Amino acid sequence: MKHLVLILMVFFSLSSVVDAARLKDIATFEGASYIQLTGQGLVSGLNNTGDSQGSRFTLQIVANYLKRFGITVPQLNFFNMRIRNVAAVNVSATIPVFMRKGARIDVIVSTIGDANSLQGGVLIMSPLSSVDGSVYAMAQGPLSVGGYAIRSAGSQTSKNFVTTARIPNGGILDRDVEGTVVTNGIVRILLNDPDWTTANRVATSINTVQGLTNAATALDKGTIEVKLPANATQPQIMQLMEQLEALEIQTDIQGKIVLNERTGTVVTNGAVRLLPGVVAHGGLEIQVATENTITQPNPFTLGGGPGRARNSTITANEQLKEAIVIPASQSVQDIAAALNLLKVSPRDLIAIFQALKEAGVLQGELIIQ
Repeated sequence: MKHLVLILMVFFSLSSVVDAARLKDIATFEGASYIQLTGQGLVSGLNNTGDSQGSRFTLQIVANYLKRFGITVPQLNFFNMRIRNVAAVNVSATIPVFMRKGARIDVIVSTIGDANSLQGGVLIMSPLSSVDGSVYAMAQGPLSVGGYAIRSAGSQTSKNFVTTARIPNGGILDRDVEGTVVTNGIVRILLNDPDWTTANRVATSINTVQGLTNAATALDKGTIEVKLPANATQPQIMQLMEQLEALEIQTDIQGKIVLNERTGTVVTNGAVRLLPGVVAHGGLEIQVATENTITQPNPFTLGGGPGRARNSTITANEQLKEAIVIPASQSVQDIAAALNLLKVSPRDLIAIFQALKEAGVLQGELIIQ
């Protein structure tokens, strides 16, 4: 039986392995990235889908929340509180630097107890802090789940995950998010995908910008250092940063092949090359069939009754295939044609690619998902 393997080829529009991209799309400026915020809070208004009484930390959070408003829960009744309309949640957000106080941000809310659903819930005001404990924002508001989960009489129907939700513009910054890009007149550019060739090309391209002649140096495969003019004013620095972001860079990429065994998909970029080689691949299929039978005792025997017997039959079938010559491939079309010659299952294709890599026939990184 022949197996069909879906082969998806992704390649660049140019015939070479390079393509033009704006500097702002392939790199970031050091000190101008993002910070992550996190916090814990309560979601109320759930329809009996919140945490159970077994979530003792939720009981403690509810008791502390009520105490802020002058309501004290008696110790005897503490563990008898019904909190199925409330859920303890984790609140998180990622924000870029240079945002100012009062700006609104999106927040993500996820359960940390045994709540079944956050559908219809509202987040009670919760602080969001950075890794050093500094509070940067406050978040609250109705949750957008983007799905549903309905249970009735032991049956359930659901769509998407309902224990994670989003609050668009649900957070408000309480302080400015500072960032430092220029230090002692030096700006550092960090490549998203470090590469020696691309780093040198970035430095060469920057040195052609008016006012930045011989100002850029590639420190390593991921960092380019740029020395700004000594007497540059803030408006001039902003103008130079705009010019740097808009630079068109001829990027270089590493050849990669990604194989997804679950879907049988092979994705490769235009930098992958196949050298001439020979592939001989066969499969061994073993089947074990077991048959249970009832045995009857011999006539006129004492102390015996029907018995059970188990008989097993083992068959082996080896699939013999001719050796296939893989020609040298310099384009994605040639690679697709070479792969289709194999006519094997996705699992076998992964084994073949691993062998090709070990034999040095496959030039590129092999990634198996």
